[in-house]
Amino acid sequence: MNKLSLVLAQINPVVGDIPGNTQRVITAVAEARDRFSPQVVVFPELVLCGYPPEDLLLRPSIQTRIERALGELEKACNDITVVLGYPWRQDGLLYNMAGIIENGKLVAQYAKNCLPNYQVFDEERYFKAGDQPCVVNICGIKTALTVCEDIWDSGPMNQAKAAGASLMININASPFHKNKQGLRQETVAHRAREGAIPVVYVNQVGGQDELVFDGGSMVVDGLGKVCFQAPLFDEELYCVGLEFDDSSVQVVKQSTPLLPDVLATVYQALVMGVRDYVNKNGFNGVVLGLSGGIDSALTLAIAVDALGADRVEAVMMPFRYTSQLSLDDAQEEARLLNVKYKIIGIEPLYEAFCDALEEEFRDTEKDKTEENIQARSRGVLLMAISNKKGYLVLTTGNKSEMAVGYATLYGDMAGGLDVLKDVPKTVVFDLARYRNSLSQVIPESVITRPPSAELAPDQIDEDSLPPYEILDQILALYIEEDMAAKDIIDRGFSAEEVNHIVRLVDLNEYKRRQAPVGIRISERGFGRDRRYPITNGWRPGE
Repeated sequence: MNKLSLVLAQINPVVGDIPGNTQRVITAVAEARDRFSPQVVVFPELVLCGYPPEDLLLRPSIQTRIERALGELEKACNDITVVLGYPWRQDGLLYNMAGIIENGKLVAQYAKNCLPNYQVFDEERYFKAGDQPCVVNICGIKTALTVCEDIWDSGPMNQAKAAGASLMININASPFHKNKQGLRQETVAHRAREGAIPVVYVNQVGGQDELVFDGGSMVVDGLGKVCFQAPLFDEELYCVGLEFDDSSVQVVKQSTPLLPDVLATVYQALVMGVRDYVNKNGFNGVVLGLSGGIDSALTLAIAVDALGADRVEAVMMPFRYTSQLSLDDAQEEARLLNVKYKIIGIEPLYEAFCDALEEEFRDTEKDKTEENIQARSRGVLLMAISNKKGYLVLTTGNKSEMAVGYATLYGDMAGGLDVLKDVPKTVVFDLARYRNSLSQVIPESVITRPPSAELAPDQIDEDSLPPYEILDQILALYIEEDMAAKDIIDRGFSAEEVNHIVRLVDLNEYKRRQAPVGIRISERGFGRDRRYPITNGWRPGE
């Protein structure tokens, strides 16, 4: 049989950096040549502009920039076949295109047929869908090109088979959520069996604002068996072998690593999201408030794993209600992770604010206002450090808190990235234990003590919220499954608690709209996934 060597280029582009991404492709091709001597190198979807480019696609100059990039690639790839993705304007319409450069010429293009317009995707805003297959002879194999969503629909595979394809290449920018890789494997395997031809699936890696792309490139044979699986979250080149004759294409099987468990993938996604957000946006490092609680402890560990201890600063900002245990735990966390650590008390700031407001507050009782002044005093300090040192402020609110508004605008919500914004509190505990299984960096007392904001004497979260084990179940049903309050109550939850929690979620949309971007790990995060009007008369009971 004939042999073909093909490289899956699982790379990390930067959205909008067309010259830089072009150079990344050229560098990867050169490295593939040196390491593997392949005939074909395959890159992800829209690799030249990065994904998702959003309204950069509306810029008038994008076509000129892409044409210039393709011209550079044609010169650099004159002895190899390269498959890659880019936006392309034709007859006044914009397409999500896959192209083939062979021997220094762009020889074929395929317009993505199936445009996703759900969850985080809104491709119909920008692109026109193609309706034709593209089957090209690549090094002797009749190969069909498809792009991402095309593999989730039977139509493109049926068209490819009808056009005589013996192999399918599917290029992707598929973002991470929990359990996503298993679902991808099942889908690609089903499509390969449906067409009875192998599928080469290439996905990008890297963080882009709230999205994380986890790679997981794979090759599946015509029987639906995964013959090669790239590691998740690794930017790397992977070489696979194909054997073919006039009647079939076979995949040379390689050892395939087991998929990591869910907690491991979530933790890796958070680390990658932080690393790329900080580095791609040019921050010197990060600073965060270290309270002695579990959210800030986990955020600190993720930051250190993402950036290294030398680029992370932690600040404990105690007040009269801060316990000695919190002071001790915060200091121990900083010691274990070897980060820069400061203690800056907020008592003088708080008193100054209260003095300034004395006349305004005359004849009123103390309430949440004074608690919020504590949080905002801390926010002022962190933002000042951020401005002075070029550090990004990491906020530490989790999904449970953000859902019910258990956070202070311009206080603990002040910052540039909320690492745990899509992580429910119960999962925060699970991730803390997972991180400690790698090396002990979070004191056990932080994990076992009742959560508290310590804004009032003897305060704990459950004074105003149900236990997190209950709260997170209600939130998952309402936010991620869109269930009505009545249906959640029918599941056996307290009507009083459900109605209270649902009301809090709806009332606090205005806060979430002003919250920092956060890394998405679920299928329904706050942000691109869930877009509710702030002002509305909807009642969630039914």
